Amino acid sequence: MQPAKSPLMRSLIPATLILAATALPAAAQSHAARPKPVATVAVPPATETPLDTLKALSQGAREAIQSDLAWVGKYNGLINGEASERLVTAIKTFQTSRKSKPTGVLNPQEREQLAASAKKLQANVGWKLIGDPGTGMRTGLPSKLVPQQGGDANGTHWRSPSGAVEISLTRRKQADVTTAKLASQLRAEPAGRKVTYSTVKPDFLVLSGVDGRMNFYLRGQLRGDEVRFLTIRYDDASKATMEPVVIAMSSAFNAFPSGAQAVGPPPRKSVEYASGVIVSGKGFILTDRQSVEGCKSIVVPGHGNADKVAENKTHDLALLRVYGTRELAALALDGAAAKADVTLTGIADPRSQGGGAAVSNARASVTPSGSNGGLALTPVPGLGFSGAAAFDAGGRFAGIVQLRPVQYAGPVAGNSAPQAMLAPADLVRDFLKSNEVATDGAAKDVKTAMVRVICVRK
Repeated sequence: MQPAKSPLMRSLIPATLILAATALPAAAQSHAARPKPVATVAVPPATETPLDTLKALSQGAREAIQSDLAWVGKYNGLINGEASERLVTAIKTFQTSRKSKPTGVLNPQEREQLAASAKKLQANVGWKLIGDPGTGMRTGLPSKLVPQQGGDANGTHWRSPSGAVEISLTRRKQADVTTAKLASQLRAEPAGRKVTYSTVKPDFLVLSGVDGRMNFYLRGQLRGDEVRFLTIRYDDASKATMEPVVIAMSSAFNAFPSGAQAVGPPPRKSVEYASGVIVSGKGFILTDRQSVEGCKSIVVPGHGNADKVAENKTHDLALLRVYGTRELAALALDGAAAKADVTLTGIADPRSQGGGAAVSNARASVTPSGSNGGLALTPVPGLGFSGAAAFDAGGRFAGIVQLRPVQYAGPVAGNSAPQAMLAPADLVRDFLKSNEVATDGAAKDVKTAMVRVICVRK
């Protein structure tokens, strides 16, 4: 038997050999010779590629990244949430433009910078997702670039004041139609069209190129004998601005939405109830424009029929007037902008209060919505509260409630328009001033200044 090793010698034994020895039974250890070296195999550290990182994200998160990269001009492709090398390359291009290391993976700071840049560009063009009841289609719209809207039997059209940008949603029926036939026709109309890119599938087609002095992008979707088109035209001066818009519009385009995403509000009721605020003792009443749209007659119970004497379609305000009435108690409108929670005072739909007409209150929070300074209200108040008055914590007038039917647009969930909005106090005062209605009301009790408005569409 070998003499016992000194402590110093034992300290020189590699740790792996000590572990191997201690794993033996005691009897085996006493008779064992020097432990044999343990063979080890190096295991390389696990590596994750940028594509793996993208695949680990939700589809919604990938869609958002694609969309934001498209807006900043770094991604040119369908916004569909697919994890692809094209998306990795676009991320690297964005990082390089920011003088960051092109890893292909966005760190939190880079993701925040990307989102902020895209949001700024969207705000600049007034980007919003819309459903067009006239054609039944959905898409996104750069509303600031194309504020002029019109329509005809074939579709809806938007254009800029100078004609530099034109957007159309159109549809037509054609017997024995195929996308191949359509593509052949569209290449030749109008005369002089030059197509530089095209893709034709059994159910859709895309053409882009030049129409005279205008660039164009056309996307068509076929179902049965009907084809629906998105057409975008813009001049060279608008090219830098419009290129990301075209990608976003194409990706948001849904020619045949169905189910809960079907475009357009539900059919208007033959009789609809709203609230109105007396704003002048001379019989002027303010309400939500859409609640009194298309009425054959407007009735204010206790005061008779009312005439619509003015409206603002941009901000959806309507001014009514009842005649032959005594001095009315008008509401004081000297409030300020709402910043947080508000109290809504209105008259709910009679079916929700057993046929009654009592004035009631609801609470809501105010949050900014969209690039045009809009204010959303949550939760949404009940039917009948269109035209209700809102008051801040100090009891001061904060604005007028506007209710909207649910609309869906765009491929990304969460982009539907708010159902309840607030037309702020200063906007209300400007509307009344422009129509020469003095805002000298003194009523502090809103119940005395609140009336029910009935729209009869029969």
